[in-house]
Amino acid sequence: MPMDFLRRIKDASFPLAVREQADIDCAAVLVAADLIEANLPEPGDRPNRQAVILRITPQGRVALARLLRQRA
Repeated sequence: MPMDFLRRIKDASFPLAVREQADIDCAAVLVAADLIEANLPEPGDRPNRQAVILRITPQGRVALARLLRQRA
């Protein structure tokens, strides 16, 4: 789930490379929602497919804080 992925990376050092397909898919959703900035792979890129997350946007930080408050 993209928001769980966002929670997992909240304290990461950026740029952060992710290679698991599920993580790349989550990153794509978060980019579309303007919650992170990332360089996503082209659809046909193989075998070294990866996304590079550059940062969590201010909107992403707000959404993350809201998520963490809900779970507290």
